[in-house]
Amino acid sequence: MTVVGPRPFISEYLPLYSDEQKKRHLVLSGVTGWAQVNGRNAISWEEKFKYDIWYVENQSYWLDMKIIWMTIKKVIAREGINSPGHATTENFKGNDEN
Repeated sequence: MTVVGPRPFISEYLPLYSDEQKKRHLVLSGVTGWAQVNGRNAISWEEKFKYDIWYVENQSYWLDMKIIWMTIKKVIAREGINSPGHATTENFKGNDEN
């Protein structure tokens, strides 16, 4: 695990990933990531995967520095902690791309 990278999801979700969604595992997981600074638990699973895959395809030192800075700001502001109707986020149920 690194500081910046796609946040790990629970292992029960692995069989539900599409081939595109599996790309998030091409880099090490991280404590914070592009999906976290762009909505965290307040965004849909589709958006989380989209952000994770974008990070994998655009990873750089400067992007990591930007994510760390944005994470600090989000933590202080307490943004994106939960999704409507859930303490954190709803369970991932897979999608039609499987």
